[in-house]
Amino acid sequence: MILVFGSINVDLVVPVGRLPRPGETVLGGDYALFPGGKGANQALAARRAGADVALAGAVGADRFAAIALNPLRAAGVDTGLVRVADRPTGLAAIMVADGGENLIAVASGANSRARASEVPEERLGPATLLVVQMEVPPAETAAMIGRARARGARVLLNLAPALPVDPALLPDIDLLVANAGEAAALAAEPAALARRLRQGLVVTHGAEGAIAFLADGDRLDVPALPIAAVDTTGAGDAFVGVLAAALDQGVRLEIALRRAAAAAGLACLERGAQAAMPDRAAIDRAAALLPPC
Repeated sequence: MILVFGSINVDLVVPVGRLPRPGETVLGGDYALFPGGKGANQALAARRAGADVALAGAVGADRFAAIALNPLRAAGVDTGLVRVADRPTGLAAIMVADGGENLIAVASGANSRARASEVPEERLGPATLLVVQMEVPPAETAAMIGRARARGARVLLNLAPALPVDPALLPDIDLLVANAGEAAALAAEPAALARRLRQGLVVTHGAEGAIAFLADGDRLDVPALPIAAVDTTGAGDAFVGVLAAALDQGVRLEIALRRAAAAAGLACLERGAQAAMPDRAAIDRAAALLPPC
């Protein structure tokens, strides 16, 4: 069972020819509203990959809450641990350039009211894989990690956005996943940092694939799926969600990483993070096309 504790947003997406420079205005095409938030995206990605998933977080008492939650419920994600808070539902303003690159600003809103204490003890245990990110209050994420570890659950932390992590938390984390920029913000040599984790550090490099630095000193190089990207917004969340799903299903790490890389590539082929999340059959087909390690 996967428990995702994290952000729930609505994404306001504007297509542009190129991303603006500081102080510059660019004209774009028609905007669109999509469900989003790293927590919600990763929950949906894991669910579409075949896992049983529950999501804990917070939304506002507004019409954006339904936009954010209805697709999750339709897919079979358990949203019973999502609370209604006294702040508006989170919103991400996203500009997407013709080549798929993006620029994102997030108004946290109700995500700032997410509370680890809202998750009952019975949801945590050796059969639980906790997935967390950095879009809800860091103190609540830390508390959730501590509670999960104390109950014997496994923990996957996605360091997005790149915020400081208390070094005392590292021994409680099985896998830490970060993109190259986020990993650089840790100011630690990847192999050395991996040795402080229970299983290791995974650094994603977009079209160049990913590298897993393992706690035992080994390294796994994972190829990327060759694609022509349309929108890279949901790629990282697809990677994390599908990695979690594979691990929850008992798949060994090397194969789980290949499935995650295949899903991340597929997630770049449509606009909108959740709309692009692939299902298990599509991931199976794409994983078979990956170059050998």
